[in-house]
Order: sequence, then C-alpha cells, then structure tokens
Amino acid sequence: MKKKTVYIISGPTAVGKSVIAYYLAKRIKGEIVNCDSIQLYRHMDIGSAKPSDNEMNKIKHHLYSIVDPDYNMTVATYQKLATRVIDDILARDRTPIICGGTGLYLNSVLYDMDFGGHQADPSRRKELEEMAEKMGNEYMHQYLEGLDADSASRIHPNNIRKVIRAIEAYELGNGIRDLSDCRINPNYDFRFIALTMDREWLYERINKRVIRLINEGLVDEVRWLLEQGYSLENPSMKGIGYKEVVGYIMGEYSLDDAKDLIMKNTRHYAKRQLTWLRRYGDVNWIEIEKGESVGRIVDKILLVK
Repeated sequence: MKKKTVYIISGPTAVGKSVIAYYLAKRIKGEIVNCDSIQLYRHMDIGSAKPSDNEMNKIKHHLYSIVDPDYNMTVATYQKLATRVIDDILARDRTPIICGGTGLYLNSVLYDMDFGGHQADPSRRKELEEMAEKMGNEYMHQYLEGLDADSASRIHPNNIRKVIRAIEAYELGNGIRDLSDCRINPNYDFRFIALTMDREWLYERINKRVIRLINEGLVDEVRWLLEQGYSLENPSMKGIGYKEVVGYIMGEYSLDDAKDLIMKNTRHYAKRQLTWLRRYGDVNWIEIEKGESVGRIVDKILLVK
C-alpha cells in the first residue's frame, strides 16, 4: 500500500509557519496538527501566538488548547496524540500538516521512537547528582542545553532536580544524539519543510511580534493565569514570554525590561531552533525572501517530493 503524504512545516519562531501552513492547507485540503509545546495549553493564546479564531474556523486545527497549564505534557504523550490525529486525518482522505518548532515533539512523529519500557538508571542519576554537586547548577543547565535546548529553555537553572530529570529523559530516548541512527517513521511519506529567512529580518520580525503581543494583552493574560493559581512551577509558564512577564508582575523589573528580555530570549531560541533543524539530513530548506507572497512560498512547498 502506498504511504500517504504528511507535510511538516517547521522553522524558527516568527518565520511565519502558521500562516504558511494555513494557506498550504487551503490548497491541498489539509488539516493542521500543532507541534508547538506551549500552544497545546488552554488560556495561553497571546503569548504562544496561536492561530486566530478565524483561521481555526476556516481550516481544521488539531492539538491546540487541549490541556490546562498545569498539565505536564510528555513527549511520549504528545506522540500518541499526534499519531492518532494524523491517522484520523488520513483516514478521511485529507492531508495532515504538522506545524511547529518544538524539536522533541517533531522527532517523536518523524522517527519510529518507542517510549515504552525505558526506566531511569539509579547509578546514572547518582552520577548526575554528584556532577551537579561538584560543578554547580549553571554547569548542569548548560549541559542540558547542549542536549535538549527546548527543555533547557523551560527549566530554571536552580531547579536542579528537574534539570537532572530532563537529562535522564534525553538519555532514555526522548531526545536523539545522532539522528542518522534513527529510522524514519515508516507509516508516512513525509514532506519535511524548514522555513528560513535572512537572520536580521527574522530578528526584526521577532522584535515587532513581541511588541504586538504586549499590545494585544499579554500582560493581562499572564496576570489572569497567576490569579487562577498557575505559577512558574508549571512547565507551561516557563515558556518565553510568560516567565518574563511574571517577573514584571512580581516587580522584578519594568515592562520595558520584560519586553527586551522576551526579545532577547526569543532571538536566542530561534537560533537554537535553526541549529536543531540543521541536524536533519532529510529536510527541505525554503528561504523566504522579503516581499515574497505566501502563495509563492506555498508553490515552492508543493514542488517538494
């Protein structure tokens, strides 16, 4: 039986993935599957830059706003949810379009990864704990960032217990050191697209988006979340945009300082995303030019075989 096509639209934050996936879906009778870790959460709409209600009403979107902000979403759970949705879309003769830039979630669908049966090694945990005691929290956090930048961006360096657990999770298979050793998921025929653009233009887009999100009510969104009892103890609230605004609300710095922090942290995250994507050997890079229409970009995507 011929494998059915699944598109992946990835790339750094603010490159335009959601809009391009939307117009691709209109062209190919597609449905969009979220692959962004923060967009999974309810009530976290502005800071995560979710697609608009208008877009979601016109094109079917899946795995957006499906869990509360205190839910600890694992890569294994995401894999099960995404696979179920993808198979349902294909069964209805529609085309799944996976959209997002969370690398570990992307790996869980793209590769034939088995999360069952993996258990922590007590001797390895003891080794990591001794390393932390000797080298310090900042060293361990940098060590995690080298393995799994996504997790490192959500975990505070001083939360050494979570840092160590994240390193363990990576080593148990939630992350991939050498992608060449992994088998592409044989159930689908992937069209893996990575969008990119001139670095300075991308950074300009990031800065403008941060200003827009603040103007749209990001501070009020974060304040409401805090009033509901959510805090930086919840992984979702450690997302870029949320943790910095929490600092502003708590009086740690001004709103202008929070804005500058969000811009800086988002730029760093975009750089890490690009580094992550370059590890894949089967990705099709599409460079977006200034002034290029969305239709033209979709044309390029449809040429990928």
